Formats: sequence, structure tokens, C-alpha cells
Amino acid sequence: MAKDTEKTEKELNEAGVEQNTEVKEEKKCSSSKSKKENKTDSLQKKVEELTDKLSKEHDDYLRLMAEFETFRRRNAEEKLALLSNAAADTIKGMLPVLDDLERAMQMLEKSSDENAKEGTKLIYNKLFDYLKSKGLSIIEAKGEVFDTDFHDAVTKFPAPSEDMKGKVIDVVQTGYLLNGKILRYAKVVVGE
Repeated sequence: MAKDTEKTEKELNEAGVEQNTEVKEEKKCSSSKSKKENKTDSLQKKVEELTDKLSKEHDDYLRLMAEFETFRRRNAEEKLALLSNAAADTIKGMLPVLDDLERAMQMLEKSSDENAKEGTKLIYNKLFDYLKSKGLSIIEAKGEVFDTDFHDAVTKFPAPSEDMKGKVIDVVQTGYLLNGKILRYAKVVVGE
């Protein structure tokens, strides 16, 4: 019997050893699986971090490009406005010369000197044609309904007829538009 117990103990020990090796192998497998899972998780986290960083960088790049495009457009608009204002100031400075030429032509109407009339009219036409090519146009006022958007009333005068009430009777100073914008209001006499 002692031999039997020794055999059973020996068999049990061998079975225990086999079980221990199986347990150890399972532990090794599970530890290698958990190591692989940990590596996969850490790699996945890195991928997510890099993806987030890349999307942030891409978003920053798009915003920077949009800001640059806005800056470029605004700069171009400012240059155009500067050129437009400079042209408007130059043309506005030439309006008194145009007014003097108009007055000279009116005075020469009474004169018998045809050469002076023709010369003054030629100078006036050349100057006005040049300014017209730059966008200058006359505000038609005489006989028109008084409009505060285009006319500046110097005075009111009794209207010669009922249909002239509220209309421009006379133009004291010609008004001008430059590219559709008021350069100088027409100074007018309004009938009341």
C-alpha cells in the first residue's frame, strides 16, 4: 500500500507539474496577449494623437490662408480707393478752370471776335472731353425737379409759372458726378 500511495503521490505530483506548466503557459499567453493589447492600445493612442495634431495643423493652415486672402483683397481695395481718391481730388481741382472756361464762353457770346469764341470753345471741349474720359459727367439741373441728392439750393425765387414750382429755375454753379458719385453738388435757384 505504501507503494500505491507513493505511486498516487508521484502521479499527482506529475499531474500537478503538468497543470503548473499549463497554468504557466496560459499565464505566458495571457501576459503576451496583454502586452500585445497594451502595445496596440498605445499605438492606437499615438495614431489618434497624431491625427488630432494633423487636423489641428490643417485647420490652422486653412485659417492662415483665409486671413492672408482677406489681407490681400483688402490691400487691393485700399490701393484702388487711394487711386480713386487721388483722381477725384485732381479732377475736383480742375473744376474751377472748367467753370472759368464756361464763364469766358458766356462772355464771348456777346463779342464779335469769332476767333476768341472758337479758341475758348476748343480749349473747353478738349478739357471736358479729357475729364469725361476719366468718368466726369455734368449733373443736369435746369428745369429738373429739385433733388437734394444732386442739388444744393442757394436761394428760392418766385416761380414764373405754376409748373416751375419746386423745380430748378437757374443754375449758379454746375454740378458734377465722377463715376456715378457726387463730386460737386449743383448750386441752383429753386422756384417756389
